[in-house]
Amino acid sequence: MTVSGHARRRARLACFAAIAALAMAPAWMPAPAQAQASNKAGVPLYKDASQPVEVRVEDLLSRMTLEERIAQLVSIWEHKDRIQTPNGDFDPAKASAAFPNGLGMISRPSDRRGVTPPAPGSAGAAAGIGNRNPEETARYINAAQKWAVENTRLGIPMFMHEEALHGLVAPGATSFPQSIALASSWNPKMVEQVFTVAAREARARGANLVLAPVVDIARDPRWGRIEETYGEDPHLVSEMGLAAIRGFQGTTLPLAPDKVFVTLKHMTGHGQPENGTNVGPAQISERELRENFFPPFERAVKELPVMSVMASYNEIDGIPSHVNRWLLTDVLRGEWGFKGAVVSDYFAIRETVTRHRMFGNVKEAAVRALDAGVDVETPDGEAFNNLAALVREGRVSEAQINVAVRRVLTMKFQAGLFENPYADIRTAAKKTATPDAIALARQSARESIVLLRNANGLLPLNVTGIRRMAVIGTHAKDTPIGGYSDVPTHVVSVLEAMETEGKGKFQVDYSEGVRITEHRVWAQDKVELTPTATNDRLRAEALETAKNADVIVLVLGGNEALSREAWADNHLGDMDTLDLVGPQDRLAQELIALGKPVVVVLLNGRPYSVNYLAANAPALIEGWYLGQETGNALGDVIFGRYNPGGKLPVTIARDVGQLPMFYNHKPTARRGYLFGETKPLYPFGYGLSYTTFEMSAPKLASSSIGISDSVNVSVDVTNTGKREGDEVVQLYVRDDEASITRPVIELKHFQRVTLKPGETRTVTFTLTPRDLSFYNVEMKRVVEPGTFTISAGPNSVDLKSSKLTVN
Repeated sequence: MTVSGHARRRARLACFAAIAALAMAPAWMPAPAQAQASNKAGVPLYKDASQPVEVRVEDLLSRMTLEERIAQLVSIWEHKDRIQTPNGDFDPAKASAAFPNGLGMISRPSDRRGVTPPAPGSAGAAAGIGNRNPEETARYINAAQKWAVENTRLGIPMFMHEEALHGLVAPGATSFPQSIALASSWNPKMVEQVFTVAAREARARGANLVLAPVVDIARDPRWGRIEETYGEDPHLVSEMGLAAIRGFQGTTLPLAPDKVFVTLKHMTGHGQPENGTNVGPAQISERELRENFFPPFERAVKELPVMSVMASYNEIDGIPSHVNRWLLTDVLRGEWGFKGAVVSDYFAIRETVTRHRMFGNVKEAAVRALDAGVDVETPDGEAFNNLAALVREGRVSEAQINVAVRRVLTMKFQAGLFENPYADIRTAAKKTATPDAIALARQSARESIVLLRNANGLLPLNVTGIRRMAVIGTHAKDTPIGGYSDVPTHVVSVLEAMETEGKGKFQVDYSEGVRITEHRVWAQDKVELTPTATNDRLRAEALETAKNADVIVLVLGGNEALSREAWADNHLGDMDTLDLVGPQDRLAQELIALGKPVVVVLLNGRPYSVNYLAANAPALIEGWYLGQETGNALGDVIFGRYNPGGKLPVTIARDVGQLPMFYNHKPTARRGYLFGETKPLYPFGYGLSYTTFEMSAPKLASSSIGISDSVNVSVDVTNTGKREGDEVVQLYVRDDEASITRPVIELKHFQRVTLKPGETRTVTFTLTPRDLSFYNVEMKRVVEPGTFTISAGPNSVDLKSSKLTVN
């Protein structure tokens, strides 16, 4: 053993001795000083960056009182007035008085929670409050970290977590397309770039942990949070989730200076709630969990160094996720090997009392949550504030506390917070919304656009044939960008983009046409639909405007008030219909009846059942929410500078009566309705282009393999049209005969390719045993001998197939 090896061994032994001494002391007393180890320079081992992380963790843990350890397991948000001045500046004296043992985390330091108005007592944002700009946030975080490092006994820095669903949620940060739009790109490399920027902007302000990405699969479009997801398919969601993690966090630890820890959300079943309402029970079997809902979490934990997972609000089989030991310990840690921390969703431990009605008080809930595997309570310490008393009562062991604290401290050392917990105030703004970030926002929006209909090749528009354009729709001017957004530096509207396009070429006339709601404030509780009389007047005005136009661009859809997180009984966001809200269809009918070219653009969070538009709109674009470059991206597509290549990440139902509607259903589903259809309005993976493509049947490197073998599968794709364009090669598998019923098809691989006119590309995938496996009667993952149908195509319906035999 080398000298350094002997030194490290002595350090480890010293730490373990310290832990043993601590265990023999009363739980509320600090460890005896003689048990604590230092390096040759007299510096405590936990402050020596040259020491292994586990040595630093054990040394620090040995020095901590019970109260100091518990302080690492709680956060502050709703009650930030306890650490702030009335104006919202960080106050070290108040912080020391309120948290003499330190504090583990500050929730959303960029917001002004704890100032005014009074906190509403629920998980969402407060309406009408301007949050901190980059310099203000960096200054606030630096002051808070200075207090933690210099004014607490052991100097343990804090985690600072922010939301970052489709970009950092903070003033001036770059706003990218919403998650469901990014999923429509089917381009993981681009998604990784998006979240590389989001991480850079977050870390520049001092944040070191984000509550993203959402890797729930979504199977109910009534659910207002469907926009936060990457769609309905476990493979697509997995690939997009992995890309987001690589962007945010990188692929190795410790964290780089421009990276942040991710938090996988929400484990699990959140995306298929009973009756489509947020936090409803997820009536999902273990098999369904393992085959569809678990894979995005499992792959993330196994393939990348994920260190934070958030439990979901819902229950599964009668047990809420936050007190589900099988879910958070047996599966997440025992089966998948997760080593990080499980954090609670906002107020979720409390909700086992108030909403699930399992316990009489939060003290009882704290016992169950900690035992289940929850390590950190957010957004405030509430249930976990009882942990010290529970230790003394013998209902929670000190060993349980230590396990949770080890996980938190490990993350803090891996984040480099003990070496540099501070942000550079001088560069915080300079690293935000940079030219490259804005260019990426535009490109990601272009790639996320899905062309649903293009009758007679209306698009792209020919500028030379336009003398006058009518732009109609309230959200053509007032652009929705989706939930979990703040205020970007500038949002380009469709109207602004069309006016820019028309300068010196054609006149642009605007008319509101239809107003869906009286406001679109995501955080505002009450949602007011616009009165019928108002919309009758707006529609009449729009028709007059349209009569003078050569072409009409009509923007319809939804907004942040109509599809959102329902975080309280007085703040709802789920719907019992999939129809366009208000008289939008009527406006479209009357405009289309004029016989003029009409380009309909949908900006929305949930997929609507646009039956009339699907049959009658000359051109129909699904844009979802496209972020701050909405108008520019749509302008690029409408005028042909960019050929759309996005594909739907969800199945679009014809009406709410078809639900649940997803492509990878079992063979006995979709038998038929009296007087209705079981086919969707648009299938999963669907999207058109301005060019045409031809795709071959899959070519197998071998038509027969063993159960433990892999096989290469090649697909030729040719651009048979006259424009350069993108196609997504989608590879599906069907297990023809099995001991358990299997879905009709399952997506296993995909690749987006760009082809010039006449160009052919061979795309090759490797089908592995995992791609062919499923959970058998004993709930073991197996590959069974037999035949498999291997299919390829541009969507989940138009497929060509080959047979594979597994022996």
